Amino acid sequence: MKHLELIPMNEWLPGLNQPLVIAGPCSAETEEQLLATARQLKALNKVSAIRAGIWKPRTRPGEFEGIGSEGLKWLIQAKKETGLPVTVEVATARHAEEALKAGVDILWIGARTTVNPFSVQEVADALKGVDIPVLIKNPVNPDLQLWIGAIERIYGAGIRKIAAIHRGFSSFKKTSFRNEPMFDVAIGLKTHFPELPVICDPSHICGNRELIPFISQRALDLDMQGLMIESHITPDLAWTDAKQQVTPDALGTIIDHLTLRKPESDNKEFQNTLEILRKEIDELDDAIIRKLAERMRIVEKIGEYKRDNKVTILQVSRWEEIIGKRTHYASALKLDKDFTEKMLELIHNESIRKQTEILNKKTVEA
Repeated sequence: MKHLELIPMNEWLPGLNQPLVIAGPCSAETEEQLLATARQLKALNKVSAIRAGIWKPRTRPGEFEGIGSEGLKWLIQAKKETGLPVTVEVATARHAEEALKAGVDILWIGARTTVNPFSVQEVADALKGVDIPVLIKNPVNPDLQLWIGAIERIYGAGIRKIAAIHRGFSSFKKTSFRNEPMFDVAIGLKTHFPELPVICDPSHICGNRELIPFISQRALDLDMQGLMIESHITPDLAWTDAKQQVTPDALGTIIDHLTLRKPESDNKEFQNTLEILRKEIDELDDAIIRKLAERMRIVEKIGEYKRDNKVTILQVSRWEEIIGKRTHYASALKLDKDFTEKMLELIHNESIRKQTEILNKKTVEA
């Protein structure tokens, strides 16, 4: 695990609101639209920075790809009128250089850029010797190492004001979300870099405004440090991502209804009770590991027996039997079906690996 020597977020976002909220339209469409939105967001007194996309990486040519460099002037005007810092997405070295020259306060790297190490390195090289905060969104697909690599590239350029943005992941599975939350990946990043602030982007996770309050609360419950939410004065008329944007007034309502929680409590009774419960968890975890070790020893015996009797390692009917019986049993014990299936798949994959190792060892010896 690499330790990052980062400058705390409250030092590069003065007057930081709780929770931190970065808001603004998906795309800067016109100067009037951006400034009107920025003024209304400022009036809420709940927003710490204004965002807007001016270079938009679109899936297909012919779609609106952003207003371009002209939008930088509008962002700086919004900064002058509101006194709030402004942030914009950069995908190339040229974007970064133009944003810096214009006086943009914070840059962010989008999901489609994070997925390409060459692109991230190009931006990182353009930022060497520059003191500016950089927010790094997760890659499109759930690849934690790509996300970590992008952060390390920006850090390697000398940037010490860094935060990550969790915006969900693309999935073939169709659900209520535009991008699957997969909070476990964001938790994995936080575990790898405990000192790294992680902000959630509910707009891109949800894809529709109705789910934004739910995901926003979930993110704060998981100790994320803030939210990036798309806001537009007339979201239904927005040129991009209309369904996932909210009006400034609606954003204010969402923020007002969020419950803020602390990572720790000074209450002695709480601390003592928590310590007792954690000890119980520790004992149960130890017992689970011992049982798994016992199971794998039996798996090795089964592997040897299959090898000696020339029986295949994978037996689909047996796997189906395990899944059927164990998930039914787990459901009766109030365990989540998806969790049970994932756990069994991990155990099964390790069992296959061990039996394959036994077979390969015998083949090499022969």
